[in-house]
Amino acid sequence: MKKVGLFGGTFNPIHNGHLNLAKNVQECFKLDLIYFIPAALPPHKNSANLTDFQNRFEMICLAISKFNGFRISDVEMARPGISYTIDTVRYFKSTFPENYQFFLLMGLDAVFEINTWKSFQDLLKLIPFIVMIRPGTDIDGTDIKKRPFSWAKLTDYLKTNISDGYNFSEKTFCYHHKNRPSIFTCNISPQNISSSNIRELIRKKKAFQHLLPKKVADYIKAKGLYL
Repeated sequence: MKKVGLFGGTFNPIHNGHLNLAKNVQECFKLDLIYFIPAALPPHKNSANLTDFQNRFEMICLAISKFNGFRISDVEMARPGISYTIDTVRYFKSTFPENYQFFLLMGLDAVFEINTWKSFQDLLKLIPFIVMIRPGTDIDGTDIKKRPFSWAKLTDYLKTNISDGYNFSEKTFCYHHKNRPSIFTCNISPQNISSSNIRELIRKKKAFQHLLPKKVADYIKAKGLYL
């Protein structure tokens, strides 16, 4: 069985935080591969500030080139229309061999919006999730350095908005369901990096190179992106 993570997002641009998340999950769950899947037309984000797909695709290629097991897919560009996660998961599950076990990588903030996604109930029945949680974050993603993460809030959200059948295991930090794939969680080393912050630094002509791989920083400067 080959274990494969699907990591979607705008990656506008990809940065060290994205790579750190993926590496942590890969090691924690012993994933053979992680596919980075840049969105072409994201349904939940303003596309006005989104640089074109080809530039984001090239930057991801540069960023992951030195990592074993990291791959990239252009499936959401090849498919017309809005980039819905349910369609991407169905593509991977129908295209790859049966011995591929897929996991959907998600940030905590996305989980608390999952009930607004297209066909979210079908998605949760189709693939196990790996939720990436930064220690010291609250339900809305804000820092709570003096308090631990509230598992009760996540449990309440899942039971209220998704299915009452989810039960949390304190031993495995996993939500099990008798009729659905599990929702796993993974504690991630926190890094205070965001793509929006990087874009702002570039616009203000401030140093940003330390926040992403050198090849990506060089690409951004050569193409004059985000100015």
